[in-house]
Amino acid sequence: MFANSNAFSGFSVDDIAAARKFYSETLGLRVSSPSEEYESLALHLAGGANVFVYPKKDHVPATFTVLNFPVPDIDAAVAELAERGVEFERPEGFDIDETGVYRGGGPLIAWFTDPAGNVLSVLQE
Repeated sequence: MFANSNAFSGFSVDDIAAARKFYSETLGLRVSSPSEEYESLALHLAGGANVFVYPKKDHVPATFTVLNFPVPDIDAAVAELAERGVEFERPEGFDIDETGVYRGGGPLIAWFTDPAGNVLSVLQE
């Protein structure tokens, strides 16, 4: 039924201007405004996928990872993000190293949040 649908994902934020700055300047994504009718963002990801970001007055950050960024070298990605002011999460129950990377099994991964508190990650391919 949806095999040929150009599906996309989305999530809310509490401040579109802060989200635009973070996703475009800090993460280096191409960001556009898909609608003139209401304030929102489209995050343009590699491979042609888009993510819809919309404002929500009573926004509550997701308690799960809403967007994952695979990278070839997690240490380089974490170092660059840290230089750009990103602080990494240290969830309980995970052995996170001093740089913010979980190396305890599975993919090497580091979690961080956007200005609205939504959880994002970088993980080594």
